Amino acid sequence: MTHVLDAPVVLAPRRRLGLRLPIAPWLYLAPALAVIGVWIYWPLVEAFILSFYQWNMLPTSTPRPVGLANYENLLTLPEMRIAVRNTVLYIAGLLPLSVVLPLAVAIVTQDLAGPLRNLYRSLIFVPMIVAPIVAAVLWRWLLAERNGLVNQALAALGFSDVAFLRDPDVALWTLVWITGWKLIGFSTLLLSAANASISPAYVEAARMDGATRWQIVRDIRLPLLSPTILLLTMMTILFGAQWSFVYINALTGGGPLKSTTNVFYLMWEYGFQSLSAGWSATAGVLTFAAFGLIALVCLTLMKRMAVYDE
Repeated sequence: MTHVLDAPVVLAPRRRLGLRLPIAPWLYLAPALAVIGVWIYWPLVEAFILSFYQWNMLPTSTPRPVGLANYENLLTLPEMRIAVRNTVLYIAGLLPLSVVLPLAVAIVTQDLAGPLRNLYRSLIFVPMIVAPIVAAVLWRWLLAERNGLVNQALAALGFSDVAFLRDPDVALWTLVWITGWKLIGFSTLLLSAANASISPAYVEAARMDGATRWQIVRDIRLPLLSPTILLLTMMTILFGAQWSFVYINALTGGGPLKSTTNVFYLMWEYGFQSLSAGWSATAGVLTFAAFGLIALVCLTLMKRMAVYDE
């Protein structure tokens, strides 16, 4: 009987990797990545885990697992539907103030002389440097039902007083105006800088061909301003409702009759007023998922629609 000996296993020499990972850039990025991981992504993971628990945030209490009950309850709450609807209204109301109006101002004032242009830019930018809580107090005084300057001006014109912060039909649009008032200066400066960077050769060539002012705006300025316009539009959609949080908290508290609340203020109410950490985390996870999808759509549209001067 013959024995077949196993052939000796010959290990192939390991191939040396042709790619060498550059270490130096990652070392430079390490502090920033660590901060992002600790302060953004780790809390996001914690919020996702907490969304499956009920907890009143007291150190002596233990979080109780509830599965998907938080999601089921939150999606059927009427106040959640109101908050989502109001969030859409905030975004829709802010777009004209943060994009359309600044775009018109930037184009119309492009031909102003130097000192006058600097003066108008300074005046427009002043609301941006005012602290949000100071702006809220200022507008509370201006919009007071009695002795407020706005209502006194309306009375001088023959109109009756308006309860800007107590009328459910007016309060939300009042907060939209205050939030947009703070954004007009920033958006105008950004669009003015982009408008100034357009090569004058394009405009001169169009004028020599007999193009009118409107045709120059339509065919040259607007296409070349499209990256900035789309960026401001995306920022307003993603962050506009967040920027109104300070004014909701300081001026209306989400009222009257929940007419000014939005999803971000509702998260704060669940977490720090009713101490329902599970519901607050669930609302945060749903909001993150919804705005994440919107951000992907916006980035895709920006890549397809933006026109760059190459």
